[in-house]
Amino acid sequence: MDICLFGSARDTVPAIYITETEKLGRAMARRGHGLVFGGGASGMMGAAARGVHELGGKIVTVAPDFFQRPGVLVPYADEEIITATMSQRKQAMVARADAFIAAPGGVGTLDELFEAVTLVSLDQHSAPVALYNAAGFFDGLLAFLQKLRQEDFFLPGILESLGVFDEPDALLDWLEQAAGS
Repeated sequence: MDICLFGSARDTVPAIYITETEKLGRAMARRGHGLVFGGGASGMMGAAARGVHELGGKIVTVAPDFFQRPGVLVPYADEEIITATMSQRKQAMVARADAFIAAPGGVGTLDELFEAVTLVSLDQHSAPVALYNAAGFFDGLLAFLQKLRQEDFFLPGILESLGVFDEPDALLDWLEQAAGS
């Protein structure tokens, strides 16, 4: 299965998130899953790629052409897809994904996460979407989403369809089952 991972590209975040995301990357490779991601060499993106690469897993980077600068993208991708814009980047990642994981990240990660959730909720994509809630990173977001659901800002079932896990193997078990792998 090709898993699209969204996550921060910043290395200045608490180290626990980077450590945990690298562990997730290793678990993905150990189970034979490929990584599709934004190509960043740092932060959660770099951590996931290092974990996958360490165990010989397949890596596909999808990045806009303005990211093609020394040190920005991982140098060991099996396939590179270069786009003109960030919007095209999201479209290309979505097109390649059998499943989605949001790791800790900022506004870009949230943008990508909500794009995937929206596409699934509108029956435009059937891939499962999960949060890697390493060290409780997404707890505040989950509380806010509960409030949105309680106040009827989105349809029933959307929040319940989102997998939330703080352990890589449980997350991958759920994705595999949800994707029918």
